[in-house]
Amino acid sequence: MGILACAALVLAGCGRMGDSSWNPMRWFGSAPQTQTLEPEGGYPTTVNDGRVPLAHVTGARWEPLYEGRMLVVTGLAASKGWWDLALVTEVPMPKGRIRPDENGVLRLRLVGKPPQPDTFAAANPANPLADAATVALVIPNAVLPDLREVVISGASNSVSLRR
Repeated sequence: MGILACAALVLAGCGRMGDSSWNPMRWFGSAPQTQTLEPEGGYPTTVNDGRVPLAHVTGARWEPLYEGRMLVVTGLAASKGWWDLALVTEVPMPKGRIRPDENGVLRLRLVGKPPQPDTFAAANPANPLADAATVALVIPNAVLPDLREVVISGASNSVSLRR
């Protein structure tokens, strides 16, 4: 009985991760398929969250911070009622990470979600004095040495700001 148990252990240990034909796990069928955490079709290269560019970028400025600089951008939407505004990178990057391209230029888009169609907000154009939107993005100190310029684009224009 002990000899059979030792033989089974020796055969079970043959091969690396099921490579060997001496491995009993491969005697009665094909090798098990490898499992992966990658989603079917691969990882997405862009995030489609329903936000579209605002009509105009009206200005941009730097504000000093202890941990870097804060980029403050103002814009104007095509109508009233836009919400969930943000600055997103044109090139997909992991969440919470920002880096300029090889030329030192960080390209951002000012985006938001429009109001529901057939509402008062969607039917009325934005008032530049009352409906200007302000969005901020913190640029950490680790990114600043490689950053030369930031270009913020909307639907109809773009604004560049040098560091």
